[in-house]
Amino acid sequence: MQDVAKEAGVSPQTVSRVANGSDAVRPDTRQRVEAAMERLGYRPNYAARALKHGSFRNIGVVLFNMTTFGNSRILNGILNAAIADHYSITVQLIPTSGERTLSAAVDRMKQQPVDGVIVLLEQRIAGFAGYQPPKDLPVVLVTEGAADHCPTVDADQYGCSTAIVDYLMSKGHRTVYHIAGPASSRAAESRARGWREALEQLGAPVPDMYIGNWDADSGYQAGMALAHNPDCTAIYAANDQMAYGAIQGLKAAGKRVPEDMSVVGVDDSLVNMVPRLDLTTMRMKFNEIGATAFSMIRRQCEGEKVPVGTKTVIPAEFVERGSVRDLNE
Repeated sequence: MQDVAKEAGVSPQTVSRVANGSDAVRPDTRQRVEAAMERLGYRPNYAARALKHGSFRNIGVVLFNMTTFGNSRILNGILNAAIADHYSITVQLIPTSGERTLSAAVDRMKQQPVDGVIVLLEQRIAGFAGYQPPKDLPVVLVTEGAADHCPTVDADQYGCSTAIVDYLMSKGHRTVYHIAGPASSRAAESRARGWREALEQLGAPVPDMYIGNWDADSGYQAGMALAHNPDCTAIYAANDQMAYGAIQGLKAAGKRVPEDMSVVGVDDSLVNMVPRLDLTTMRMKFNEIGATAFSMIRRQCEGEKVPVGTKTVIPAEFVERGSVRDLNE
């Protein structure tokens, strides 16, 4: 830092302000300091910064995989919020083998220079019940349901299903068939429970459930099968990929959507990917979930108390397009 200050003709305090992203530096001075940093190959020493300030300004994010639509969008929300607050993000995947517990996942991240950890728990993991985070490392969980010792945040997985069932039943359908996500998914479990209990509350028949794997092909197979079921007029798929696959399977079997079959999905992930998208869906606000998770962990890192034992719910948004027929008309 002394070398950069000498090279740029400024004080070490000015170099520190530039390195820490402070706005209290004139643009021309900042440019001169950054040019000196570039010439000398300077980069901040995060270990030294942590010793001085008591924090790394770095948050760990732990998740099962980065390829699913929801996880990638939540991670994007976390990253954007971190950038805005001059934080960095370290990402780790939960291994497919070895100890797969919540404690082990957090302990692996604890070995990194992080101030707190966000865990995306879209799958079931051992050790969730009664989990207590390390005393010196705050933890936020992105998951369905509250945790006794950690703040949690997620969409209303259960409520989105009850809203979809109520909507389809209000359109005159006798019942709603469900294409669920994989059994390992906590969100799929909650969406299936919401579907079932909504039908039960309305006194409607609860048909057998089809189990998919989030992919369009599994929805296609379910759509092909349901096309031959004379009692099926409405399908609720647990994500848009399976819903789109179901529509293609129905069409391959000679059914029209929505004239013969109504279909609703969840997540609104196909916008700008499928031309002339006509799928009615429940849009999940994944970026907002990520930004909220980051806000919760940052506030804890900065000494603020964030309530535990309760889940912060980010409401979904119903998007009505053209894949549902009103049988009342």
